[in-house]
Amino acid sequence: QVLLAESGGGSVQAGESLRLSCAASGDSVDNYIMAWFRQAPGKEREGVAAIDTDGRGKYAPFVKDRFIISRDYAKNVLYLETSRLGPEDTDTYYCAAADSLAIRVLNPGDYGHWGPGTQVTVSA
Repeated sequence: QVLLAESGGGSVQAGESLRLSCAASGDSVDNYIMAWFRQAPGKEREGVAAIDTDGRGKYAPFVKDRFIISRDYAKNVLYLETSRLGPEDTDTYYCAAADSLAIRVLNPGDYGHWGPGTQVTVSA
C-alpha cells in the first residue's frame, strides 16, 4: 500500500513561489508514475504535472514554464516548484501515484493513490 502526504501549501501574494512536497510511505514508489493535480470547490480535478520513472516531466498547458516537477528516489519524495503564482492558481493541490505505466499521465481517473491535499491561496 502507498500512502501519500502533501505539504508546503500556504498563502502567498501574486508573483511569489511555493515548493510543494509529497512524501510517500509504505511501498516504494520508484516504479510509479507520480503527478500533481489541483481542484477548486465545485470544479473538476485537473492535472498539473506528471513525472515518469525516468524523471521526465509532462505539464499542463496552463503551467507555461512556471512549475517544475521532480522526484527524489532516495527520500521517496515528489516535489512541485511553483513560481510566478497568480490568483488563478488558488486550489487544493493533490499528489497522486499510479502503479501502471500505460496511463494518461494528466488524467486523474488513471491514478489509484492520492494524498489528502494541501491548500494554495494566491492573493492579487
